[in-house]
Amino acid sequence: MNAQGLALATFGGGCFWCTEAVFKELRGVESVRPGYCGGHAAGATYEQVCGGGTGHAEVVQIEYDPRQVSYVELLEVFFKTHDPTTLNRQGADTGTQYRSVVFCHDDAQRAEAVRIKQQLDSSGAFASPIVTQIQPAETFYPAEEYHHDYFARNPGQSYCAYVVGPKVEKFRQVFADRLKPGVGR
Repeated sequence: MNAQGLALATFGGGCFWCTEAVFKELRGVESVRPGYCGGHAAGATYEQVCGGGTGHAEVVQIEYDPRQVSYVELLEVFFKTHDPTTLNRQGADTGTQYRSVVFCHDDAQRAEAVRIKQQLDSSGAFASPIVTQIQPAETFYPAEEYHHDYFARNPGQSYCAYVVGPKVEKFRQVFADRLKPGVGR
């Protein structure tokens, strides 16, 4: 935790435009930064990551207040707002950069991520086994500025209108009781 009592969580659930738009509306989340994590190359740009050669995933790094939202609640949102059963794919987005991955910042996060993943798998919550990777947090490279708040700034762009928008609406319905004040109402 930092001096303000905020903690970090890092998730890759496909395109970071979707993931950022969802988590920005969750009560207790102070900031969401799109970026890249988990690759073997030093440094990462959108063009490099999209090419698939760096090994990085598109992720969001979330700064949250654990007094308002728990890590387990963040994991619940993560698992319910993307398909954790498809390897290196979310919808039409394919490649390792779109893999489902939880980057853990400490042993407690790792234990919770493993527990939740196992619980979901054994409950039959999904028709197929969960393929989400659970790894130690690695160097986070912030995405280029034009990716920040992409959905909010480009709601009419076709990917936003047909992919991000419906995902945000579903999130608002499923997690209506956990939205920030004034969101989606």
